[in-house]
Amino acid sequence: MTNLTLGAAMLSEAGLRITPQRIAVLEAVTELHNHPTADNIIDFIKKNHPNIATGTIYKTLETFVQKGMVQKVKTDRDIMRYDATTHNHHHLYSSGSDRIEDYTDPELQKLIETYFKNHTIPGFHIEDVKLQIIGEFESVK
Repeated sequence: MTNLTLGAAMLSEAGLRITPQRIAVLEAVTELHNHPTADNIIDFIKKNHPNIATGTIYKTLETFVQKGMVQKVKTDRDIMRYDATTHNHHHLYSSGSDRIEDYTDPELQKLIETYFKNHTIPGFHIEDVKLQIIGEFESVK
């Protein structure tokens, strides 16, 4: 399945009209695997689609977040990033480089789910738990 076909299918599933602008934004978020900022996404799109307005890109990103197609990830430096991976996962965050990587660990996920199933928080309904594990990535030599 091509990126265009996959993007069109994702938009249809979310109940959104398929437009070139939405396809371009979706392509940018999925192609940039590094949890891009809005500026990264805008730069990526402007290379191939210079006529797409910056405001349209921001509005499209917000629509995608509202529809659950993309998630927002905020860094310790208050920089908003976007994540096209919507399945339940956590993040490894390098405070030195601001790099973010997805982290999936079924055993950890089960532990968190079991803990909060057995330890409810009075007056608070938990919808989701996402960990951001802060540290530094080791250099590969």
